Amino acid sequence: METPDQAPDHSADEASAADAAAPEQHTGIAAQDWATASADPQYRAAVVDLLGALAYGELAAFERLADDAKLAPTLGDKAELAKMASAEFHHFERLRDRLTAIEEEPTAAMEPFAKALDDFHHQTAPSDWLEGLVKAYVGDSIASDFYREVAVHLDSDTRALVLAVLDDTGHGNFAVEKVRAAIEADPRLGGRLALWARRLMGEALSQAQRVVAERDALSTMLVGGVADGFDLAAVGAMFTRITKAHTKRMAALGLAA
Repeated sequence: METPDQAPDHSADEASAADAAAPEQHTGIAAQDWATASADPQYRAAVVDLLGALAYGELAAFERLADDAKLAPTLGDKAELAKMASAEFHHFERLRDRLTAIEEEPTAAMEPFAKALDDFHHQTAPSDWLEGLVKAYVGDSIASDFYREVAVHLDSDTRALVLAVLDDTGHGNFAVEKVRAAIEADPRLGGRLALWARRLMGEALSQAQRVVAERDALSTMLVGGVADGFDLAAVGAMFTRITKAHTKRMAALGLAA
């Protein structure tokens, strides 16, 4: 799902790298495995929500990339997007299988998030190939940043799965290369695509906040009731980091934030 930015000091990547390098620093739920942590019914509900949201996001990403492939200007571009779509569907399958393994029905877990994600994609339907690339790069990266931030505070088994399905499908570098080349060929495109990316940022954050607010278990996780280490100030800092990462990605695209 991840579409990584080009800046080497991406805060979310640093967090996940630190997470992998220093597991002994985990405390509370983050230091437990799933079997232990899931004994708390509120934590279990939060994880089911998280996996359901992520699974539907991966399924929607697969569908979107398949649609974007239809707009591709060359056969080579079409093939690249088809390969990325396949990777997204594999991520979806891993999440679906995990939900089944913990005795949760995958469709039921995804259902609460379907309308919000569908609404987002409907409201931000790209008008051309370049807008589609920018949307995938900006929108998927915001989602990946958010899930990486949350993953640091999950039990070890769930954390490993979430980070695995955020593996780069190659879309980030592909989008940067194509968008920068298009702007170099026609600098007038820069203004339109920058406005488009700013709109995507606002819509993505608005939808994310609405989804979390409507799901008690997820909102409790974010403000510190279930996941170790989160509080209201930490949530504010998290969104600040996500916004800064977005600014870096815009620069990588050659666009003004």
